[in-house]
Amino acid sequence: MQTATLDVLRHQLEDRKDRLEKAVARTGPEEDLVRLLQQVDTALGRLGTDDYGLCLVCRGHVDDRELVANPLLPYCLCDLTPDQQKALEHDLGMAWKIQSALLPDPDLLADGWDAHYRYEPAGPVSGDYVDLWTRPGEEGSLYFAVGDVSGKGVAASLLMAHLHAFFHSQPDGRADLVDLVERANRLLLASTLPTHYATLVIGRTDQGGEVEIVNAGHCPPVVARASALETVSSTGFPIGLMDDKPYRSRRLRLAPGEALVLYTDGLTEARRSDGTDYGTGRVERVLADGARGEPRRIVGRLRDDLHVFLDGAARGDDLTLLALRRV
Repeated sequence: MQTATLDVLRHQLEDRKDRLEKAVARTGPEEDLVRLLQQVDTALGRLGTDDYGLCLVCRGHVDDRELVANPLLPYCLCDLTPDQQKALEHDLGMAWKIQSALLPDPDLLADGWDAHYRYEPAGPVSGDYVDLWTRPGEEGSLYFAVGDVSGKGVAASLLMAHLHAFFHSQPDGRADLVDLVERANRLLLASTLPTHYATLVIGRTDQGGEVEIVNAGHCPPVVARASALETVSSTGFPIGLMDDKPYRSRRLRLAPGEALVLYTDGLTEARRSDGTDYGTGRVERVLADGARGEPRRIVGRLRDDLHVFLDGAARGDDLTLLALRRV
């Protein structure tokens, strides 16, 4: 197992341990939480040894990509018959069809804004969330969201669908963004395991160029102005993580031709074979180096530069890019 993979797994396991310990302190030693904490401690103790990642059935090694998606995975696919593997592949294919049906049109021109996104799962389904929508009774506004559910695979994709359903089921009329995020936070706290949470940026534009944004622990969006770049830092914790932390919104105004660029950490944490991460600095250099204009061009420049950076290395995480430009 490569050192870079071990570092990713150690980071994930330590993060899960920290959140489980906080959950136990908050709710008491519930059996399921204590059991999960013990499993994480055991995995951390075995990490880097020959025993870590061994299938409990065949004693072969579980695929590294599967372990990155779930560091506690105890089995490979050895105990599945060919028919069972085929059925699993069919179910995953259907899951992707359902998930892709939730995605908005990749190109949108509405209410003075032009938008384009790319959504690229690392596996059969994705834990990334991207959305563009309007609301009845609120003409002239365009809502947007980009999020990243912790982990990967089917569990993360289910939480992504949960978020989509929540935001699209709100009553008509103007929504308060801070209130929306606070309620989404309570929803995830009540309906998911402590090991799962989501970073999220949600915002609203109007025809006059004003943008309101709440950034719940997500990668900072970049505002590409005519003469400079600026970032929108986090205004609160990820949702589904803490129940007593406030959220704030930030307002800014874009002139015609200026753009807002959002992405998930599948971009900035993409890692090539020498262990170097793509990083936020490279995102900003690409955007500063003439990557303005139409949203499709902005997204394309970032994807092309990521491809050059990886130099043939496999991308290990879901990737989402969204650009909105005032027209």
